[in-house]
Amino acid sequence: MSATRPAPVIVITGTPGTGKSTHAQILANESPVPLEHINVGEWVKERGLYEDFDQEWQSYTVDEDRLLDELEPMVSKGGVILDWHTCEAFPERWADLVVVLRCDHTKLWERLEKRGYPLKKIQENNEAEIMQVVLDEARSSYPTEIVVELSSEETADLESNVARIVEWIKTWRKEHVG
Repeated sequence: MSATRPAPVIVITGTPGTGKSTHAQILANESPVPLEHINVGEWVKERGLYEDFDQEWQSYTVDEDRLLDELEPMVSKGGVILDWHTCEAFPERWADLVVVLRCDHTKLWERLEKRGYPLKKIQENNEAEIMQVVLDEARSSYPTEIVVELSSEETADLESNVARIVEWIKTWRKEHVG
């Protein structure tokens, strides 16, 4: 799919609280090519692409078929950053790069507390980070060479990660667009 696109599709994923949206927003601003940042969780809410809302977990049950149908036309054109806490729903053919953000579980706990997450949700997300659930999901869903694990604990990490992805975009453009 990427051979016909002028810009890549980048998936930024990670446990809630690892900095996906912050990374994606800054990357969209600093990218050498236009990239549209899609916060998939917000998109689901705004477009009603869910089956119900789970009160206990304070989260939506996403209608993945409808979500993928809505995203397909945009993704097929390229130039998209998909920002979501999971990545396995996206077809392998969509992604040119999958960035998995990781964070020390103590820092993650603090970030989720600041968001006002219920204790049960903080514990579940913290456990998922410790067990590297999202990283394993990415590695089992996409070719190894496009999955990159990056630390997201300090401002310096954020700056370094965005710079690294910008360099990757430049290389991708040379290889795919000319």
